[in-house]
Amino acid sequence: MDPRQFEHIVVKDNDIHSIVMSYLLHNCFNETADSLASSTGIKQPAIDRDNLERRKQIIHFILEKKALKAVELTEQLGQDLLEKNKDLHFDLLCLHFVELVCAGNCTEALEFAQTRLAPFGKVQKYVEKLEDVMALLAYEDPEKSPMFHLLSSEYRQQVADNLNRTILEHANQSSYTPVERLIQHVTVVRQYLTEENGKDAYPPFSLKDSLKG
Repeated sequence: MDPRQFEHIVVKDNDIHSIVMSYLLHNCFNETADSLASSTGIKQPAIDRDNLERRKQIIHFILEKKALKAVELTEQLGQDLLEKNKDLHFDLLCLHFVELVCAGNCTEALEFAQTRLAPFGKVQKYVEKLEDVMALLAYEDPEKSPMFHLLSSEYRQQVADNLNRTILEHANQSSYTPVERLIQHVTVVRQYLTEENGKDAYPPFSLKDSLKG
């Protein structure tokens, strides 16, 4: 496979706009999507606007340290949604526990752990992480603990992204955008080319690097 055979393929503006549009709607940037449609004339795909607004609100709750409200709103979308996704449910409850600890509500955090987190301790795969979040109670400044990553905005964003995908799957919608699929395909092709042409022939794909210049 020679990548040079693709050099003369022309990518149409409409195709690029469609990919960007799908990314914006997938991640609930509906106002930006409306602006893109207005400036380019591209038609927005038919989507469930109510579902989009709910996903947007849920993501907002997670990022604004209101994980329990995100749980409540998610359960309104589907009673079994989190029941079928125990790992995600556990992560959301852990976020709320972390919020309580960081706010200095250690007594409330302990009570919450006993009622909502303790049942997960019966399953071996949750034990280590449960021990990590509970250990936050021992630190006067949790951000200086070895488990500081559980308090990071990056971790919250990761949980929010996972929940967004889960809600989309629950609504029988694609959980990945075309640009994410494209990156996955590029990665697979580069791995193949590396195996065929030598270890250093094609460096790992970086979306950041691809956007330079």
